[in-house]
Amino acid sequence: MKNVFRWISASLAFSAAALFAQSPRHLTKADIDRLMKEMSNWGRWGKGDQTGSVNLITPAKRKQAAALVREGYPVSLAREVDKVKAVDNDSPWVHVMTATGAKPVAGQFDLDTYTVSYHGYGHTHMDSLCHMFYQGRMYNGFRQEEITDKGAGKLDVTHFRNGIFTRGILVDIPGLKGVPYLEPSQAIYPEDLEAWEKKAGVKIGSGDVVFIRTGRWARRAAKGPWDVSKASAGLYASSARWLKQRDIAMLGSDAASDVAPSGIEGVAQPVHQLMLIAAGTPIFDNCDLEAVARAAADRKRWEFLITASPMPVPGGTGSPLNPIAVF
Repeated sequence: MKNVFRWISASLAFSAAALFAQSPRHLTKADIDRLMKEMSNWGRWGKGDQTGSVNLITPAKRKQAAALVREGYPVSLAREVDKVKAVDNDSPWVHVMTATGAKPVAGQFDLDTYTVSYHGYGHTHMDSLCHMFYQGRMYNGFRQEEITDKGAGKLDVTHFRNGIFTRGILVDIPGLKGVPYLEPSQAIYPEDLEAWEKKAGVKIGSGDVVFIRTGRWARRAAKGPWDVSKASAGLYASSARWLKQRDIAMLGSDAASDVAPSGIEGVAQPVHQLMLIAAGTPIFDNCDLEAVARAAADRKRWEFLITASPMPVPGGTGSPLNPIAVF
């Protein structure tokens, strides 16, 4: 009887795995729960690790990335700061002049103050590994209770104070499909990522930062803002598994990486959940990838040195920043 039970259990497990392999476009919450275990990097770099897959950016990887600089041509991947409230930016950047030309400090200096709630869909920023919980846990098993009104006790953004310096790869899905931008809620699947690799002649690998262009900002320029939180092109959850298998260091996009709606009942942002919590992979949100897409297409070269320097705020759950691609 025990052998029969084991056979049934093994068969069910095999069937579930086979179903996932055959139907990557129709996942369920149970599939995501299973992927949380399959994609886990917990303990890979020690039980106290707070850096996650950024550990894959080794000294050797940095040297390889530096060698990608042939022209010294820089391109910002940050969206210009928006001070105006919009349907896709309910927390605009607040910029207040505290000293001006008319009233300078000490007769010589003008001063200003910035205030920003940077998480969301309006500002280019980095999500640190403390940004999200699953069943009361963050990456590497740290407890949700580590986050208090004083900030993040574990996994805060200061663990990335030395910056990101590695190979960046642009995955231009509108370029793949021959359109200026994807429409809201259009999903990107593993086969799209593989088709882009073939078209671009690049292979995503260990320690890379991968930027997924959906053309969000090009569409906004053409048609105006819309509620990106409810409808945006992005990765379907099966793509997170594919990226984890490539051992990427970080993920970025021109929205929040996830397709919205996710297409998975009961899981709002499975890509965020799988990458931040299971794989320990920090995320760049709301990058402006239009200029770098043009630069890459002009050169027929979709790999570059990427650098980014988050603000080392103790307890911070992330940071606004300005990633720079250098060709």
